[in-house]
Amino acid sequence: MRRRSRAGGERAKTRSRKRAALKLVRHAPPRRRRSADLLQQLDSRTRERDEAREQQKATAEILRVIRTSPADVQPVRDDRAKCGLSLRQPICPRVTFRWRAVACCRLPLRGCKSVAALCGFPQGEVSDAARLFSGVWKSPAQKIGGSVGGCACRSGLRPTIRPGGLAASIGVPMLREGEPLGVIVVGWTEAGPVPKVQEELLKTFADQAVIAIENARLLNELRESLEQQTATSDVLKVISRSTFDLQAVFDTLSESATRLCEAYDAHIFLRQGDRLHVSGHYGPIPLEITDLPISSGLVTGRAVLTRAPVHVHDLQASAQEFPDGAQIALRTGYRTNLSVPLMREDEAIGAISIRRTDVRPFSDKQIELVKTFADQAVIAIENTRLLNELRQRTTDLTESLEQQTATSKVLEVISRSAFDLQAVFETVAESSVKLCGADRAFIYRFDGELLRMVGAFNAPEKLKDFRSKNPIRLGRYSAAGRAGLERRTIHIPDAFADPEYTYSAKDLEKLRTNLAVPILKGDDLLGVLVIYHLEEVRPFTDKQIALVETFADQAAIAIDNVRLLDELRQSLQQQSATADVLKTISRSTFDLKTVLNTLIESAARLCEADIAVIPRQAGASFDYVATYRIPPDYAELLQRNPFSPGRGSVTGRAVLEGKTVHVPDVLEDPEYTFFEGQKLGGYRTVLGVPLLREGTAIGVLVLGRSTPRPFTPQQIELVETFADQAVIAIENVRLFDEIQDKSRQLEEASQHKSQFLANMSHELRTPLNAILGYTELMADGAYGEPSEKMVGILQRLEANGKHLLGLINDVLDLSKIEAGQLELELSDYCVQDIAQTVRSTLEPLASDKKLAFKLELAPGLPPGHGDGRRLTQVLINLVGNAIKFTDAGEVAIKAEANNSAFHVSVRDTGPGISAADQAKLFQEFQQADNAITKKKGGTGLGLAISKRIIEMHGGRIWVESQPGQGSTFAFTLPVVVEGQVEPA
Repeated sequence: MRRRSRAGGERAKTRSRKRAALKLVRHAPPRRRRSADLLQQLDSRTRERDEAREQQKATAEILRVIRTSPADVQPVRDDRAKCGLSLRQPICPRVTFRWRAVACCRLPLRGCKSVAALCGFPQGEVSDAARLFSGVWKSPAQKIGGSVGGCACRSGLRPTIRPGGLAASIGVPMLREGEPLGVIVVGWTEAGPVPKVQEELLKTFADQAVIAIENARLLNELRESLEQQTATSDVLKVISRSTFDLQAVFDTLSESATRLCEAYDAHIFLRQGDRLHVSGHYGPIPLEITDLPISSGLVTGRAVLTRAPVHVHDLQASAQEFPDGAQIALRTGYRTNLSVPLMREDEAIGAISIRRTDVRPFSDKQIELVKTFADQAVIAIENTRLLNELRQRTTDLTESLEQQTATSKVLEVISRSAFDLQAVFETVAESSVKLCGADRAFIYRFDGELLRMVGAFNAPEKLKDFRSKNPIRLGRYSAAGRAGLERRTIHIPDAFADPEYTYSAKDLEKLRTNLAVPILKGDDLLGVLVIYHLEEVRPFTDKQIALVETFADQAAIAIDNVRLLDELRQSLQQQSATADVLKTISRSTFDLKTVLNTLIESAARLCEADIAVIPRQAGASFDYVATYRIPPDYAELLQRNPFSPGRGSVTGRAVLEGKTVHVPDVLEDPEYTFFEGQKLGGYRTVLGVPLLREGTAIGVLVLGRSTPRPFTPQQIELVETFADQAVIAIENVRLFDEIQDKSRQLEEASQHKSQFLANMSHELRTPLNAILGYTELMADGAYGEPSEKMVGILQRLEANGKHLLGLINDVLDLSKIEAGQLELELSDYCVQDIAQTVRSTLEPLASDKKLAFKLELAPGLPPGHGDGRRLTQVLINLVGNAIKFTDAGEVAIKAEANNSAFHVSVRDTGPGISAADQAKLFQEFQQADNAITKKKGGTGLGLAISKRIIEMHGGRIWVESQPGQGSTFAFTLPVVVEGQVEPA
């Protein structure tokens, strides 16, 4: 028997009393019926009041529940269902949300099952139960009356279930901005209309339910957003705290993605080439594979390839699209899978993947959250990459600074120790050990055959002593020998594992990793720098090898600098010695002994010789003309025994061969026989350089050393230079002696010539003048009238005599000029008078050739002071030449005065003179080389004498001419000549 609640029993009793009262009223008298009506009205008002109070109470209770449960909509739904009981005592008050029953009150067991089945159908399914509720959305409230088999329904609907025997029901939709969120359904077991007041009340309940649902939704979204922000903040905090620890970031991201997205596990993959490697994982699903190919058959691979999120609702059912992924899903038991690529500048560098074991797709918010986590993962990866790069660059910069500091230190030592290689070697060895973390360092110099230790760092004395006493030959048995042999860097990671490495120093200490770098200048081996590790195999890095190679280059620079400085110093010494010798030669032109002594002393000092001699050819033998530090007994032996060419001595061999002879040790030379001299001189190494003149040895420069120590090529070259200077000195003396002798001979010849010319000219002019005088008398008829034929002969005789007299006068003048005996007779003269005299003298010659003779004298010419007679001689010479070489036209004399100087020129219309002939016109016995000159004749002395006379006046003479355009001879001289100008 079904039990009722206490409240239900009270309500049944009340209904019974009301029915009994109604019966009494119907059968009562009218007056009593009025009272009964009033009583009934009062009862109705009382009931309405009670219902209004209950409604207000229910509304207040609902508002209280909304206020106290802002984030939980379930208490509000339950309260709505309970409040529906006050509406005509409904039996089935119910709140339905999106066709899912979320609250119910006083529903019979059979009715609960029916309504639960009814409300469990999704919207849109074609079923009678679904249509019953779908009709609610069509109007604000749907009333359903009538009874079919005890089930309330709308007309035209045929329910297939019996929801608890309901006779009437009402459904009120819960709307948010026109969008249905759910429905409140109230049912009664008794049929009847629903009062308007109760319908409005249900609408109010529906509005309050919407408010509660919206509040709960907003609060839930806020709570989810806060959780996501908290998770994001945690991830960012981990990123900031774990700058270089990506694993901590990946673990936090995996855990946050799993928790916030309600997933069962999460993976983070990083791309390495064409594969994806698991870098982070969280969750209970077993991690079956840690390395995946980038394939479109995998969800994660497709996300990387497409560079877009891939969301698969049921991977096990997607074998056709994701064959590889479906197999993994079947083995490990997961269903839903979401993969989001990690994007960096349009490049997928990995992916984040979350999974569920049931078919439950991820929401859009969850997908966006995973995208956010993917962006944060990329930020962490990029930060780590940038920080690692920064740290690496910082490390590289630190190493570079250390290397630069060490390099600058080495260069500083090189600059401060220009001649001290030992300091450079020690600094290079120390820097190599410290910067490369090595245990030992050694530096070897190559002497052409062996590598000899010259520097070390952090090596015990015993080991240094061993390496000093055991130089290394080039070969593959040691790192240094191998580097020197191959001229390249040798890196031996483990000497014990190298079958070729047999260097005996390995027995003294456990050499493991060796690095040997050759010290080269071009292809020339200067030495080797070696560093190594002891006890452990620890190969050197590329940077360390490059650094040691830099140190080797610096060592090469230092060695070459010292070599160049030594050469420079030697060169300066040699140049100084050479300059001294040349100075001695220039100062002691006639003192050959002083020159040779200076030369031999310089050669011995610069070449580190103990003794030196110079024998010089004297007829068939050679005498010793200069010596340096020769013992007296040896000097006496040399003076008594002049050597002759032969192979028994270095001196004789040098003369015999005509080239340098170098004997490192005369006692070891099979051809050497001058042992008496070697015994007295005490020499072992001898250098002999012949003094050659035109290929013939005229002497020998000989240097000797008391110990067997060969001379260097530079020293031999220096001695050869000194030998050349000795030859120059000897030749200078010989030439100077010859010049002196020739000068004496020329001076005597000149004196004889001048004396001869003076005597001859005097002796010739006297009879010539007599001949000319008698000829002139005969022509004048002093001895009777000559015949016409005789007159012609006499005239020719007179002309030739005068010509001969002129020639004699010219020769006499030239001899006087050369002897310095010609002197000017300075006096006043008139240019016009000189011009008229020349005209009157030579005009007949011009008339004979029918040439015009002009004088172009500027007016007001000042009187001159000089030798008028010599100037007349010059002008006659110039005009005579013009008339002689001009066959037609004219000859003109032009004179003017400018700037206290006379300018006189003689112009003709003759054949002209070429430029080549003009250059030699004013030289003695020189004429223009052409047929006209040869035809006209002449001695070639006139212009030379004219030039000398003009220059003695302080003037200048020249010619301007072109072939075929005539010639102009001009000269200038001061108006007043104060004194005779001596020739330069």
